[in-house]
Amino acid sequence: MRRLRRPSPRRPLLWSAALVALACTAPVAAADPAAATQSIASCAPAQAATAVPAGIPVLDWSENVGYDAQGNLWVSRIYRNEVQRYDRSGALTATVPVEFPGAVRSGPDGLLYVVYGDSPTSAIRPGGVVRFDPAAADPKPEVFVSGFTMRNGAAFDAAGNLYIAAMSGVIRVRADGSVDTAWTGKAARAGANGVVVQGNSLYVTANGSALGQLVRIAIDDPSAQAVVANLVSSLPGVPDFADDLLIDADGILYVTTLSGQLVRVDPATGAACAVLTGQPLTSVVATPGQPNQLLAGTESGAVLRIQLSR
Repeated sequence: MRRLRRPSPRRPLLWSAALVALACTAPVAAADPAAATQSIASCAPAQAATAVPAGIPVLDWSENVGYDAQGNLWVSRIYRNEVQRYDRSGALTATVPVEFPGAVRSGPDGLLYVVYGDSPTSAIRPGGVVRFDPAAADPKPEVFVSGFTMRNGAAFDAAGNLYIAAMSGVIRVRADGSVDTAWTGKAARAGANGVVVQGNSLYVTANGSALGQLVRIAIDDPSAQAVVANLVSSLPGVPDFADDLLIDADGILYVTTLSGQLVRVDPATGAACAVLTGQPLTSVVATPGQPNQLLAGTESGAVLRIQLSR
């Protein structure tokens, strides 16, 4: 029998419970307070429903969610050490063994890439990224790159480079699986967690020297970094924990937080507002072919279907 390991310090359960109880209606501090006030006043709330029901608490924690090229949903069950495939009807169709899985992303080659080793034990047993054919009846993962400590988020750019958010910063992996060490050395950011790409920019959630930061990193000069917004709870002096994020077709960011917020951020101004509050959210992905609809992973294990209001 597999022993249930302790939850990652990225989201300690006791702190999670406290934040949810005390800050489920948390406001968000943006880089521009005036813009934030205007944004909050005009930010319409989203509606959430269950897409995949919760299973066993903690054990079925849904660490990350993503779609493959065929439109199947993949869910990282970090404490089951597996990723699960669901078809469009919501039926479970496959499970693939992956040790402490994090981000699950469809690659430019049609393969599915899954971060592994999203655990404190990665300091002893380093992780990396596996990949496999998501359309196979019984997918077999193979290691694409390894040797990283405590990584979680991942995103591809237009050239096929893979960016991995780790505790030390962002790692760039070339399409052939080699690490761009020179670029990576300039992209240090303590507590990097989620990452998305837009043009020449990476947007990264970070919880290092300060919690709840949303940071912009220039791809052509990764040492050029700027804080776009700071996410805080409703308690004075208590920041939120920023987890995963996505960027929509309009260039608007949506960030999930430990206190259960889905935060809408305009990266051009830093203006931000919470469109949804509730249980702790671990990850978020846009639903293919469904405008203004997202799916979000949760600590409870449920996957939520979120309908945005415009």
